[in-house]
Amino acid sequence: MPTTSFDKESIKQSIIGKVQRYSGRTLADATDQQIYQAVASTIRDQIMQKWVTAREQDKTYMGKRLYYLSVEFLTGRSLHCNAVNLCSMENVREALMDLGINWRHVFREEPEPGLGNGGLGRLAACFMDSLASLGMPAMGCTIRYEYGLFRQRLVDGQQVEMPDNWLENGNVWEVAAPDDTMEVRFGGHVESYEIGGRTNYEVRDTHTVLAVPYDMPIAGYDNDTVNTLRMWRARSPREELNFGAFSSGDYDKALERDLANIICKVLYPEDNHAEGKRLRLIQHYFFTSATLQYAVKDFKRRFGTRFNLLPEKITVQINDTHPGLAIPELMRILMDQEGLGWDEAQAIVCKTIAYTNHTVMSEALEKWPQQMVRDQLPRIYMILEEMNRRLCDRLWNAYPGDWDRIAHMAILAYDQVHMANLCVAMSYAVNGVSKLHGEILKNTTFHDYYTLMPEKFTYITNGITHRRWLMACNTHLRKLITEAIGDKWYKEPQALEELLPFADDKAFREQFQKVKQFNKHQFNNMLFQRQGMRVEEDYMYDAQCKRLHEYKRQLLNALHIHVLYNRIMDNPNYTMVPRVFIFAAKASPGYYKAKLIIRYILALAKLIEKSPRARQMLRVVFVENYDVTAAEAIMPATELSEQLSTAGKEASGTGNMKFMMNGALTIGTLDGANVEISEQVGMENIYIFGMRAETAGALEREGGYNPMNVFEQNAEIRRALMQMIDGTLMPESPTALQALYHDLMFDDRYFVMKDFGSYSMAQHRVNEDYQNRDKWLRMAVINTAKSGVFASDRTIREYNEKIWHLI
Repeated sequence: MPTTSFDKESIKQSIIGKVQRYSGRTLADATDQQIYQAVASTIRDQIMQKWVTAREQDKTYMGKRLYYLSVEFLTGRSLHCNAVNLCSMENVREALMDLGINWRHVFREEPEPGLGNGGLGRLAACFMDSLASLGMPAMGCTIRYEYGLFRQRLVDGQQVEMPDNWLENGNVWEVAAPDDTMEVRFGGHVESYEIGGRTNYEVRDTHTVLAVPYDMPIAGYDNDTVNTLRMWRARSPREELNFGAFSSGDYDKALERDLANIICKVLYPEDNHAEGKRLRLIQHYFFTSATLQYAVKDFKRRFGTRFNLLPEKITVQINDTHPGLAIPELMRILMDQEGLGWDEAQAIVCKTIAYTNHTVMSEALEKWPQQMVRDQLPRIYMILEEMNRRLCDRLWNAYPGDWDRIAHMAILAYDQVHMANLCVAMSYAVNGVSKLHGEILKNTTFHDYYTLMPEKFTYITNGITHRRWLMACNTHLRKLITEAIGDKWYKEPQALEELLPFADDKAFREQFQKVKQFNKHQFNNMLFQRQGMRVEEDYMYDAQCKRLHEYKRQLLNALHIHVLYNRIMDNPNYTMVPRVFIFAAKASPGYYKAKLIIRYILALAKLIEKSPRARQMLRVVFVENYDVTAAEAIMPATELSEQLSTAGKEASGTGNMKFMMNGALTIGTLDGANVEISEQVGMENIYIFGMRAETAGALEREGGYNPMNVFEQNAEIRRALMQMIDGTLMPESPTALQALYHDLMFDDRYFVMKDFGSYSMAQHRVNEDYQNRDKWLRMAVINTAKSGVFASDRTIREYNEKIWHLI
């Protein structure tokens, strides 16, 4: 086994020396930020030793490599996890203690990279950790966003978006790689010309943007593998100062402000207008083009122009449709730059690129206006036209005369470029991300394609890296588990199942409970540091933390809290287990309904705070600016995990796995990976409610249901809804929640009211079971013990066996 840790004394000397050299300070005079830079640089040195060796070996590596393309990677802070993966964490902590430094304060100085937002990006980050830890050669590729999504503030009961300037103090982990700078071209027009009887194409009068790579090392756990997360930064080829313009006072022109200045500004620019949609298209092509150009360059360095070997030596995995333009871009490179014919190029592309789908909702399947693609990417559009023509010929042979079906499956149809159809038609593998999701893709979303190309379709259930989500963020539970079953599970997470007998061990359960109480205290420390507030640590902690979207049904949770409040206020004899309801979520700036749900939750919190009686049983806290760091405090402290998506809408979920791994019980629908969680732990150790996916799907196809029936039959719901608009919640603005009230009454497309009764009954069972501490803790231990199958190491092994074949 490789030796991967610095000893404590060398770490201390490195920190002292770096503070002096980098900041010109003694340790006593240095700020926490300066000490952080020194500590991070010390860990970085250790990684760099491995990275140099890995890169030297890469020069002679003749095997297969993965390029994992994702528009976001929600990496979180790197210092703690890098120390864990290098097996240096204890030495670092002890070195800092010897130097009189609070290691937690120092670690908090690290900014969270603004490279991601939700589950899609966090999954990609977990995958990079597992790929390196399993010794699989891979490069993650994305955009180096300057400001990320946004920093969320809660002001006057509403979400306010602030810039997230995460690069303000630089990024100690990144290394620029200017030798791999690529040119990416937009606009212009295509000209054709003949050479030797072959038609060639060239795009003229383009707007050129340079893609400059910045690389972050991804160190594997206790091994010598260091993979790369490559972030592409846009730069203009004309960034030199225009002295004439500067002298005349035209400063904007002097700096040549143009497209390159905006490509990398923010993640997910608002696309509810043409310019925002255009910017997203440009972003997606920018990083996919740069990545594919580099991939081909690296292939040629290793194998020359034997492009028939490309599928054996490269796999390009596109994480959802955002990087789908990699398909026509690889065609363009092979044909226009390398001289291959269409048939040869397409045969290679269709064996090289694989596609992961993350949504079954038609409105979320990405589409671009054809004219926009034609204007911005004229050569790519030509290739898409030819792909579409050939695809439609094949579809006509399969479904003669069925124009509606052919149009539904086409790449170009109804003046739109249908990215999901492109990805399914031209990839060699299409996978869902849970068992249920895989079935929905085959039976509903892509049923026509599945009928035609069944061999492409599979599913691989998502996973999370247990190194970050248990070993690093829940150190007391890690130690308790290791004392019980040893440390085999560090590298083989499914060995956590050896913990099952301890569910019946009273002494172990008591220690498990003590860990949970400690984590509640740590959560409160985080909450106080962020928002200056604390909540009771003897209450049950109930959390729903995920992206704010109507289908995830934070509204169902909030409506139930509203009903509980009324029960408490109406009945002086009513009692329940005191509970803290924790919400954490960002709503997209242009998503009006999602932001309105946040207003509703915050109004409920304020209403409850005003009542001494209600506060004895209820607290509602909305954690501001939800990010990985917040999640690392919330998940170890949580006892009940809310996974409430409308059945059939959540592809998988990964928050459900993180909560489960940390000993929380799940209340949820049989949706996404909840199905497999319930199979692992047994229905007696999870709280399932609501319609099943097939029932919800059938009801949706029938045009929904009449929510008024629920309103009329359920007095508690009726009262809560009326209080939304009568000034009870928001006396200063009684009509502010009118849209929520209206949709629940007349357009309840996500079946909040329909599932409320079942949800309320499940919550009643939760309340009863929590009062039986032995029963609850036994269930919690079982959930942790059965969580190993949801580690991303298992997920990555399945991808490798079914799709990638890297090693």
